[in-house]
Amino acid sequence: METGTEGETSRPEWVGLPAGLLALRRLLLWGWTGLLGLGTAVVLGLAAGPAWAAAGALWLAVGAWGGVLLGRNWRSWRYAERADDLLISRGVLWRTQTVVPYGRMQLVEVTSGPLERRFGLASVQLHTAAAATDAKIPGLAPAEAERLRDRLTELGEARSAGL
Repeated sequence: METGTEGETSRPEWVGLPAGLLALRRLLLWGWTGLLGLGTAVVLGLAAGPAWAAAGALWLAVGAWGGVLLGRNWRSWRYAERADDLLISRGVLWRTQTVVPYGRMQLVEVTSGPLERRFGLASVQLHTAAAATDAKIPGLAPAEAERLRDRLTELGEARSAGL
């Protein structure tokens, strides 16, 4: 995907994250809010009476609203490979766009925790010389994460050869 940055007139080709990441995050959110709701209902029901047990439903509302917010956040994540750098964009209210030049990358690693592996996901972490510019792309398919790691490593080595 050699689109180039010098004299480029077209926009980069953005790639979004797979839906598995959204499913994982919603499962975690609803699992925790369900446990907190049940715990709140039991504790308040025993301590203050059955009428107070209904306060546990507040956690269900938090889980429902959180599910909507997670969907908006998931849709905001995207990345684009260009000839000289990698663009990562994220954020709903505060949009953040990170530009990582291939020649500045020192390490590209692929990580996958137990839940990520269960959902068939992996994350790509980019490390640069400046700690503030480290970037991460979460929730990729493992094959895409490995392809991206190999491509970024190859381009990073080619771009930093002159340093």
